[in-house]
Amino acid sequence: MLVGYSGGVDSAYLACVAMEALGPGRVLAVTGRSASYPDAQWSTARAVAEQFGIPVQIIDTDEINDRRYAANPTNRCYYCKTELWQRLAPIADERGAIIIDGTNADDLHEHRPGAAAGQEHGVVSPLANIGLTKAEIRERSRARGIPTWNQPSAPCLASRIPHGTPVTVGRLRAVERAESALRAIGVLGNLRVRHHGDTARVELDREEIERWLTPASRAMLEDAVRQAGYASVVVDPAGYRTGGANAALSRA
Repeated sequence: MLVGYSGGVDSAYLACVAMEALGPGRVLAVTGRSASYPDAQWSTARAVAEQFGIPVQIIDTDEINDRRYAANPTNRCYYCKTELWQRLAPIADERGAIIIDGTNADDLHEHRPGAAAGQEHGVVSPLANIGLTKAEIRERSRARGIPTWNQPSAPCLASRIPHGTPVTVGRLRAVERAESALRAIGVLGNLRVRHHGDTARVELDREEIERWLTPASRAMLEDAVRQAGYASVVVDPAGYRTGGANAALSRA
């Protein structure tokens, strides 16, 4: 089996279980690296692979140079996943392997245009097929000692850019720098830095909003984001939510 391996909660669990079920000679985790894949996530993916003896192959993906992807339409993920699976297919064919991914049962109820690309390329989603939810995967990961069990969800950096705003390497890097800077000063839980031109809209979990909106803490947060390259910073009072990149920009 070839595991599409990002190092997130789902793919880390899937890779570990595949290794246990099939053995190291029959499993290869493949990670697609591009400007939209955060370095911090690669560090996590590599650490899990080393801990559990999972062989990993890195490939470069080039979705950023696909004009359809870069235009950032609502089905942007379709072009990203098409690029990934097209590059994994020859590796799978050479090994006589099938490609599996970490799609879970919750994902089946969400708008995920990338799923169509997986279907077109024969990608199998074992976790979804047996009905495992994200909460169940986290609980099973904790029982197995997989350190990603309580890791916040981490979709690609392009998800921070509103649909219709072109995806560029510069914008992806600005988002990554800002999020890394916020983690460095102690921001916990779910975190998104949404890109709105020169303005960064920061989404935090509700309990984190309270912690970071005291005058001293807010000044530290805003300074960290500005040093990443943004002229102004807005902390979203609604807090973190999925799909928040396209929310209207309001100041708080």
